[in-house]
Amino acid sequence: MPAPQFSVNSYRFDPYRTFKFQLLIDGQVVAGVSKVSGLKTTVEVVDWRSAGDQSHKRKLVGGATYDPITLEQGLSHDAIFQDWINLVNHIDGDASMSLLNFRKDIVINLLNLQGVPAMSYKVFRAWPSEFQALPDLDAGNTNTVGIQTLKLEIEGWRIDDSVTEPAET
Repeated sequence: MPAPQFSVNSYRFDPYRTFKFQLLIDGQVVAGVSKVSGLKTTVEVVDWRSAGDQSHKRKLVGGATYDPITLEQGLSHDAIFQDWINLVNHIDGDASMSLLNFRKDIVINLLNLQGVPAMSYKVFRAWPSEFQALPDLDAGNTNTVGIQTLKLEIEGWRIDDSVTEPAET
């Protein structure tokens, strides 16, 4: 019999779903977020050869890079994305840029089916590098939801070990 995947709910076999989540910016849940791209880290591989052993190539650990995160939010009167990009590059010029506040730590909570945080990820020093305020408009398609996107550059992330597996009923 395979080892249980869940320590608290050992009877559970199904992994968590990806459609129940919350995004927190400045400690506040952001409403209307419909998609958050995945978290990905890549560690550079450095090839190295010793002068005495040219036939054997060694692999050394290089620097780590973190892929940007893209957020999607349904169009509404919530200005959190617009306000954040304005901290980085404001239409009024560099004097309006906030060097103090433009980098933010954010939290991504993965929720179980009861809506309780089951896993949580802390993302460090995120800042917006791209913002699409208005999607393409198409009068011929009446069933489309307007989505705005925000691309975040990040300097790292880690799982929050203080969020533990909740007991499910």
